[in-house]
Amino acid sequence: MRAHVPGTVWSGVELFGDRRVVVAKSVSDHHAGALTREDGATIAKAATTALTQRLPLVLVLSSSGSEVREGIDALHGWGEAAAAVSACSGVVPVLAAVTGAAISGPALLLGLADVAVMTPGAFSFLSGPDAVEQFTGIRIGPRDLGGTALHVTFSGLCALVAADENEASEMLSVLLGYLPDCNENEPPRLASSDPTDRKVPELRDMVPVSSSASYDVRAVIKAVVDDEELIEIRAGWAPQMVTALSSVGGTAVGILANQPRSLAGTLDISASQKGARFVRFCDAFNLPLVTFVDTPGFLPGKDLEWRGMIRHGAELAFAYAEATVPRVCVVLRKAYGGAYIVMDSKGIGNDMCLAWPSAEIAVMGAKGAAQILRRDGSDEDRRQLEQTYEQELLTPWVAAEREFVDEVIDPADTRAAVWRSLDILSTRRERLPKRKHDAGPM
Repeated sequence: MRAHVPGTVWSGVELFGDRRVVVAKSVSDHHAGALTREDGATIAKAATTALTQRLPLVLVLSSSGSEVREGIDALHGWGEAAAAVSACSGVVPVLAAVTGAAISGPALLLGLADVAVMTPGAFSFLSGPDAVEQFTGIRIGPRDLGGTALHVTFSGLCALVAADENEASEMLSVLLGYLPDCNENEPPRLASSDPTDRKVPELRDMVPVSSSASYDVRAVIKAVVDDEELIEIRAGWAPQMVTALSSVGGTAVGILANQPRSLAGTLDISASQKGARFVRFCDAFNLPLVTFVDTPGFLPGKDLEWRGMIRHGAELAFAYAEATVPRVCVVLRKAYGGAYIVMDSKGIGNDMCLAWPSAEIAVMGAKGAAQILRRDGSDEDRRQLEQTYEQELLTPWVAAEREFVDEVIDPADTRAAVWRSLDILSTRRERLPKRKHDAGPM
C-alpha cells in the first residue's frame, strides 16, 4: 500500500503463520527512522485497511519520533495514525513489535496496541534523557529510562520479550492462534488430543493446607488446560496476577489467577490494571474467561490509597461486570472481602462458580474477624472465636447454600468441571442496550 510514496514506513498484507495480517513496518534508519507526515498516513492507511477488511493489524516499529524537520506536518501525520489505530481497538487485534527505538509518538502507538513485544535492545519513552536532565537535573541513558527490562517489570508496556525481529514475529503468530481476525468471529479452535474429562489428582496436594503457605498457581493452571500449554502475558509486571492465553478442550480461553508466590496474591494498583486490561481484551475478541481465585484481599498501604487504589480496584470490577463472554470462576483457597468480589465472583456476574473444599469464602480471615468481634475480649475468647469462625464460616458450603457457589468439586475433577461449564455456556449470548460508550473508572 502507498508503495511509491517516499518515507520510512512500508505497509502491506503478509502471512503470519497461516494468518493474513496487515503490517505497517519501519524499514529505514534514515534520520533514525523519524516519521514524516507521509509515514503517518501510511500507518493510518494500514490501520484503516485492517479495520475495513477485518484483519489483525501488526505494527513493527523502530523510530526516533516525529520528523523534526517537518514540524507540525509530522505531528499531524502521527495524529492521523493514532486516530486510525484507535479505531481498530476492540474490532481487530492490534499487535506491535519494537526492535529499536520507539520515542514520542511511536511510543504512544505501543500504548494503543493490545500486545507489545520488545527485543532486548529496544527502548521506548515519551520524554527523552535530555528532557529529563533539563527538568530534573538527573542524567540518565535511554535504556535506563525506557529499556525493555523496565517496561517488562515496571510499566507493563512490554507483554513479551523476543530475541530479535524474527522471534517477535513468531510470538505474534502464536498469539494470533488464540484470536479471531475480528470481534465478529469466534476464536479459532486449537488442535488437542488431551481428554476433556482427564482427572488431575495431583491438584489435591498442590495447594498447601496452611492458608499462609505459598505455591505456584501456574502449576494449577497447567494441570487444567490442554497439554499444559499457555502463553503468559505481562509475566514480569504485577506478578501476583497471572494473565495467560490457553485452551480447554480446544476452546481458546483467557486465564486470570491470583499468584500466592508474589505478595501472597494480594491485589494492588498494578495487579488491578493488569487484570482489567486483560479481561477487556479477552471480552473484545470473544475468549471465555477462566478465573482461579486465591487472594487474601487488597494490599494495604497509605501510598496505595493515595495513588488511587479505589479507582484502580474498581477497574477490575468494572471489566468483569461488563464482560459478555462465558465466565467460569474456580475458588481454590482464600477469597476474602472486596478482592473476592472483583475476582469475578457470583455477585459481579460470573456464569459458573466452582469451589474446592479448601475454599475460604468470607469477609476476612478468622484471625482478623476475631480481633474485630472480640476486640475487648481475652486471648482465649479470640482463639475460640477463630476456631468457630473457621469451622462454620470459612468453608465453601455456606456460599453454596446461598447460591454464591454453583458446585463444590473435588480438585481432581477441576479440568472436567471447567470444560463442562464452558461447553454449557458455549451458546451463551447477551443482548446489550445501545450506548455511545461506557464511562468506566480511570
